[in-house]
Amino acid sequence: MNYKISTEPGARLRIDKWLWAARFFKTRSLATDAVEKGRVRIGGASVKPAKDVRVGDLVEIEIERIVWQIQVLGVCDVRGPASVAQTLYVETEEGKQKRQQENERRKTYREPAAELHGRPTKRDRRVIDKFSREG
Repeated sequence: MNYKISTEPGARLRIDKWLWAARFFKTRSLATDAVEKGRVRIGGASVKPAKDVRVGDLVEIEIERIVWQIQVLGVCDVRGPASVAQTLYVETEEGKQKRQQENERRKTYREPAAELHGRPTKRDRRVIDKFSREG
């Protein structure tokens, strides 16, 4: 299949469709939800899913508390393989450093609530109550 990538300065595409084509999200509806929740910003401003992204725009995408800062290099309205999707953007050096620092922090720091699943057991409840009374 021939994937038409437009790199002209005036080229534009809906942000939710671009995020899907660039493979940041598996479906367009997931991309739309992220934009509506304010997890995607163009030029530092929150946008709506119908906002056009243009070649040269600086886009910030927050996925699972990791922020990607990328520069748009091209637009393609068809979702293609990862090799094609990676030509649509380039990550900024500052964004790459921040993302790597966050990944390193996640490796060394464990979230205390990560082991908890569902309701506390009777034993867990006793421990919680004990600490609550003491504090």
